[in-house]
Amino acid sequence: MQTITETISIAAEPRTVFDLVSDPRQLPRWAPGVDHTRVTVRASREHGTVDFFAAEGPGPGVYTRVLPNGEGVEYQFTMFFPEGTPQTAVAEQVSVVRGELKAVRELCEA
Repeated sequence: MQTITETISIAAEPRTVFDLVSDPRQLPRWAPGVDHTRVTVRASREHGTVDFFAAEGPGPGVYTRVLPNGEGVEYQFTMFFPEGTPQTAVAEQVSVVRGELKAVRELCEA
């Protein structure tokens, strides 16, 4: 499988970022292309993990981490792509993820 990981620095408390990204009802605010009713979220405040899976069944998920960094946070987002996924599809998804990460930063720093 091919893997991509994107990270963004956010000037906010870890709690603020975790609360936003771990609440599926907030997905339309930062990931408007994701239907929050079709996603299962597994979150651990203790470990700073927020992972997303398709509600309809098993498959690779999206794994995210809220990492304290001094007075702020690094929000890390990792996705897996099946073997043979066209590079154009991967590049498009990277662009979407970067937009989502920027939206998380804007919401948390506001």
